[in-house]
Amino acid sequence: MGDFFIYAIGVGLILWIFFQTVRIVPQREQFVVENLGKYQKTLSAGFHILIPFVQKVAYKHTLKEQTIDVPSQSCITADNIAVEIDGILYLQVQDPYLASYGIQDYHYATSQLAQTTLRSEIGKIELDRTFEERTTINSQVVEAVDMASNPWGVKVLRYEIKDINPPATVRDALEKQMRAERERRAVVAESEGEREARINVSQGQQQEMINVSEAEKLKQVNEAQGKAKEIELLAEATAEGIRTIASAINSPGGMEAVNLRVAEQYVKEFGNLAKETNTLILPADVGNIGSFVATVTTAMKTINSEAPKSSGESL
Repeated sequence: MGDFFIYAIGVGLILWIFFQTVRIVPQREQFVVENLGKYQKTLSAGFHILIPFVQKVAYKHTLKEQTIDVPSQSCITADNIAVEIDGILYLQVQDPYLASYGIQDYHYATSQLAQTTLRSEIGKIELDRTFEERTTINSQVVEAVDMASNPWGVKVLRYEIKDINPPATVRDALEKQMRAERERRAVVAESEGEREARINVSQGQQQEMINVSEAEKLKQVNEAQGKAKEIELLAEATAEGIRTIASAINSPGGMEAVNLRVAEQYVKEFGNLAKETNTLILPADVGNIGSFVATVTTAMKTINSEAPKSSGESL
């Protein structure tokens, strides 16, 4: 039993020495090694062997980006309004040696520095601008904290304000102001809509009147052109009829046909005249129809003989 106990103690001692000797550093981490309390080297990712009881890992640092929650704090604006502001700070260790020996706790230091810088920046602007100038405030905090953390081997990447909480009275006033602004915008939008509607209606009526007048003008032009074309066609038809009649008269037997037609029309119209009225106008020589027809025939011959002369003169 005593031998087993001694054996167990020996195995435990060997394991302890082994774990003190062998060090495996994970990816994106670095270990700071001290030799009898004095800095000796920085171990990067991989497998390493240390001298037991002489060398030890004093600090372990991650090279990943770290997030620090900056506690809420009261800040006084330029117009003397107290607001509660909290934020998030993003940083990264770039030099493990400086992060180990440059400062005792860089997390606490950067958080406190971010708070003091934020109070200073908020005190330069008024409350209304704190909501609009978030990006500017964030960049100023990053610039100030990063400059101060350079000796610590820490790089401040960015700072983001999470919440800005003004007092309840100020929130009520802001809500009333926002409500009034929204109501004003609604009234303006409604009036703009009514104005646009009136403009659209008037423009529509104007365009309608223009279209009606244009249509009326086109209608009148078309009617005038139609009447002119009708007169032209009637004149051409009449002239063609006259030319046809003249040609028929000058053809063999044409004059006799005209005499017969005139005599028929004379008798017909004379008979109609007797039917339609009690008053009858008689020619001087009722029975001499032939003399009337001869007179008409002589007049037509005179017209036919003068027509070629007129044509020659016009030429």
